[in-house]
Amino acid sequence: MKKHKTNKAWIHEHINDAYVLRARAEGWRSRAVFKLMEIDDKEHLLRPGMAVVDLGAAPGSWSQLAARRIQPGGRLYALDLLEMVPVHGVEFIQGDFREDEVLRRFEASLGGRAVDLVLSDMAPNMSGIQLSDQARVMHLAELTLEFAKEHLKPGGDMLVKVFQGAGYMELRESLRPVFEQILVRKPAASRGRSAETFLLARKKRP
Repeated sequence: MKKHKTNKAWIHEHINDAYVLRARAEGWRSRAVFKLMEIDDKEHLLRPGMAVVDLGAAPGSWSQLAARRIQPGGRLYALDLLEMVPVHGVEFIQGDFREDEVLRRFEASLGGRAVDLVLSDMAPNMSGIQLSDQARVMHLAELTLEFAKEHLKPGGDMLVKVFQGAGYMELRESLRPVFEQILVRKPAASRGRSAETFLLARKKRP
């Protein structure tokens, strides 16, 4: 009964959420777009001509925004295990980016072009078990870091979603040898009670 009431409360809150209503009105695929929008408006991550990778891109709102802001001349590569309805200006590769075949397809699409920015708003399907969910979120962030180490050019940036909790400080420390600057950002569209935050790692070291 308690879980039913919680779900009902979440649905009511979601339907009446100002960001959900705004996303629907403006044609964005999810309210998550406003998180990236706020961070980018402040930090100027997305610039014309860039090559950008969006990991765990579905349903695609980050790809929608990023693809627009890197024109003219930019390329947006979106990767996800899930299917994603095509987004104009986005090259989508479905599959697990840890697998060799998916990486080969991605690298072939790059055609030798250097990656300027790696984005990740990935989150696992939540079980409601806090310790388990936290571990899975941090694991996805670690996978994003490994991807960035391999594919991001020197001087490039990475923006990744994390949850504050077990493993958070360790992840932050693991970024320091790889990037010159580590910033923490919690945009207004992140719900206040949520442990969700974003780590912005700037200027990958050579």
